[in-house]
Amino acid sequence: MGDILFSSWGGWVVDNRGKPEDQWQDVPNLNLPEEFDKEKKIRAFVGWDGIAIRDPQVNMVDLIRSYIEAVQKESCGKCTPCRVGTRVLSSVLNRISDGEGREEDLGQLRGLAEIISRSSKCNLGQTGPKPLLHALEHFENQFLEAIRSKKKIPREEYKIKVTAPCESACPSHLPIHQYIELIKEGRFLESLAAIREATCLPGVLGRVCIRPCEDNCRRQNVDECVSIKWLKRFVADYEIEKRRRPFIKKEPPKPEKVAIIGAGPAGLSCAYYLAIKGYSVTIFERLGEPGGMAAVGIPDYRLPREILRREVKIIEDLGVEIKYHTQVGKDITLSQIFEQGYKALFIAVGAQTNTPMGVEGEDKGYKGFIPGVFYLLEINLGRDPYPEGKKVVVVGGGNVAIDCVRSSFRIGKQDVNLVYRRTKKEMPADRVEIHDAEEEGVKFHFLCNPVRIIAKDNKVVGVECIRMELGEPDESGRRRPVPIKGSEFFIETDILIPAIGQAIDLSFLEEKDGIKTTRRSTIAVDEKTFMTSRPGIFSAGDCVTGPDVLVRAAGHGKRAAEKIDLFLRGLEVKESEEERLEALVEKIKVYNKDEKIGLPGGQKRATLPMLPPETRKWVFDEVEAGFTIPVAQKEAERCLRCVRVGLFAV
Repeated sequence: MGDILFSSWGGWVVDNRGKPEDQWQDVPNLNLPEEFDKEKKIRAFVGWDGIAIRDPQVNMVDLIRSYIEAVQKESCGKCTPCRVGTRVLSSVLNRISDGEGREEDLGQLRGLAEIISRSSKCNLGQTGPKPLLHALEHFENQFLEAIRSKKKIPREEYKIKVTAPCESACPSHLPIHQYIELIKEGRFLESLAAIREATCLPGVLGRVCIRPCEDNCRRQNVDECVSIKWLKRFVADYEIEKRRRPFIKKEPPKPEKVAIIGAGPAGLSCAYYLAIKGYSVTIFERLGEPGGMAAVGIPDYRLPREILRREVKIIEDLGVEIKYHTQVGKDITLSQIFEQGYKALFIAVGAQTNTPMGVEGEDKGYKGFIPGVFYLLEINLGRDPYPEGKKVVVVGGGNVAIDCVRSSFRIGKQDVNLVYRRTKKEMPADRVEIHDAEEEGVKFHFLCNPVRIIAKDNKVVGVECIRMELGEPDESGRRRPVPIKGSEFFIETDILIPAIGQAIDLSFLEEKDGIKTTRRSTIAVDEKTFMTSRPGIFSAGDCVTGPDVLVRAAGHGKRAAEKIDLFLRGLEVKESEEERLEALVEKIKVYNKDEKIGLPGGQKRATLPMLPPETRKWVFDEVEAGFTIPVAQKEAERCLRCVRVGLFAV
């Protein structure tokens, strides 16, 4: 039995008006949650693809009036139909709501809405009038009643969310359509300022983000997605090239001090936004370098150290202190931190240890057996982890494994292999990184797995592997690899690097700290507030989610800062309305990969100039160069500006 009275979502009309509730038809193409929050139900929703009504008492005229007003505010003003047309629609709807409408207004609304939909250059104008057209078709009687009664309709308050498919997919919810629009207009520093509203690491994310936004880009329904990540990098690099420093406005100083454990993406992000709010922030970092695993786990050819250091310097310039070579649990305890007058604590340690392979011989301490995380750490600190070794086998299929094989060439290793138990298609690593590794000469061994380490004189000399075949899907949805009996073979190597996963080291926590952990050895938190079991202690990043992507850690760090601010001000620590709206929009879905978009294709996305494989594989110089101004602006013009306005009546 359905719970929607009326829906026109996606052009699929379900009209349950006048029917007994037990005969109501379901709405198959709309996932609209019943509740806005614990106190409020969702009475109606209006958005880019239609209308959904639960409560018959919702006033359709006022609902559409408010929606069109919101659409008009988002109009970029670059084409007449949307700029002028939505203003006229809003004016007419306001006149009707004020009791001054005329019946001929409905024809004007209908005709103008159709013109705007057909003639607008961007997707906001093309989809914005759709709910109005649906309302005039299915609820015309309410508009006529409002006109004939001459009564003023009371204005209601609605919850409005402006988003886009790319933004909905971004774990940090960057204002992507806004910063791309500013690039089109040549306002590059303003574009970067807009990005910094959502992240303090634009240059980092512009290089190493896994770009879920691009997987949700409507442009790929036409030809290829917009190069969103590289446009972010472009404005970050532009600031550096122009030798500009950002002006970041801080709130007046507050007396409370906040401590943060870990100077990785989550910790840095939390520190940045707390500092902007006026708090005194100290980060305790066990390494001598800021950035956490971004600094010691990502090679310089992907993320030059000076880019990360510059963005950390901006954070430090806000007054954030980073105490390096300070390991919590060894050099200082949580209790001692609070004894120093800190009123809140944020735990943001990364995934700094390796997951064991379960292979015979891995616990023997053989020389040449080097966990992937430690291998990259040593390389990023300027050291060859095992100089006498020249042949390398890396086990794994993620980004850490790819970083290990590509870095191996750059420290002089001659024969570099990657062993993965599934096929190339199942590899979780970035497709671009896999392609680049292939170009550089890494030998890939798919559908095989190590079973035994071969050693001589306590040194690795090879690894015995077994061939695999794919069986039934496992809990990840990927087909489970199954060993093929009798298919063992040998790979000669001096260095064996397991890179099948990472783990979190929470040994610094003591029972008296009162912080609960999970069965996965992560910190247990309220997922909406990041509060741990101990009031005043918050946590986010890998130590909560398990090994995850940088963009999510940074986004969660920012949100944790907002919750810490609520806590320190003595307010209720809870999910914000904006976060709730984001969650609702994600459930409704703002992108349909099967949508047919009536535009001519053939505009290839811009790509970055790259060093040739034979040159780059031996050096740590950055592989990719940035966009020039003309290329960046041309790429920004490919954006379809798929701005979505969603309005909730609660």
